Amino acid sequence: MGLLQAEPPDLRLSFGALLPLLLLVVLLLLSCPPGASALDLEVIDPLTLYNDTTASVILDTRPIREWERGHIAGALNFPWERLTRTDGNGVAYSSLSPPELASVLAARGIDDKSPVVIYGDADTSWGSEGYGVWLFAWLGHKGPIRLLNGGIQGWRSRKLPLVKGAEQRVVAKTVYQVDLKPRYGVSTEEIQNRRGAFTLVDVRSTFEWLMGSIPGAVHIPWHDFYTGKDHHPLSAAELKKLLAQRGVDLSKPVVFYCTGGIRSAYAWMIYQLAALPDGRNYKGGWAAWEKRDKRRE
Repeated sequence: MGLLQAEPPDLRLSFGALLPLLLLVVLLLLSCPPGASALDLEVIDPLTLYNDTTASVILDTRPIREWERGHIAGALNFPWERLTRTDGNGVAYSSLSPPELASVLAARGIDDKSPVVIYGDADTSWGSEGYGVWLFAWLGHKGPIRLLNGGIQGWRSRKLPLVKGAEQRVVAKTVYQVDLKPRYGVSTEEIQNRRGAFTLVDVRSTFEWLMGSIPGAVHIPWHDFYTGKDHHPLSAAELKKLLAQRGVDLSKPVVFYCTGGIRSAYAWMIYQLAALPDGRNYKGGWAAWEKRDKRRE
């Protein structure tokens, strides 16, 4: 009697079962813009950081006078004032160019893969911790970015130690490789030329808002994006409720703006932490809008 041969598997059935999965993979690939990568952004608890302050580069974004009065051991001062200037067009608070920012970071021993922890006070720094987070995202930072939950207030409320004045620190020579992510920002020209394409959120004070705003913008002061005495960032549920109450349309890219991109970066950061879609920081802000080319309108 000859040996029985097993029938070959029905490959048509196997392929048919795999086809929906293959289509899903293709759709996911097509939905990702070229060069897109997930931003590794989360909050970190003060006690978690205190238990290991050497695993990350810690950046204190408050004004230098506040940093000198007391900061987390090893924290480097990283205020927005040293990262901005008035540009050649007379626009105040313009960020340094990406190559200049790369040099600033490398001089502090930070490369594009360094784990960083950023904190401020959501008060004297005008939300500079958000601006620091946004700069790293815009530059295409590949390492983890952590926001200290509650900032310096949260650290103090846990009665954790602080250091006064400058500290001795050895900085390793490094290079910061920029991989710019324009999708986290928007230009004045884009807002002008694509009227109605964005949901604009003005996070300035009520007084500033009443003095003038970009047409069509919704007003939500930046301090509405945190809560409690320690200024904790709003949770995803709290943020979604706030945006819904103010009529913010999430079906279009949401652009946050203030005077020069600092407070708006804080609001953008809270939006990112909530994993909401397509949030952008108009870093030029009202300062740039006032100097726009009105012939485009």
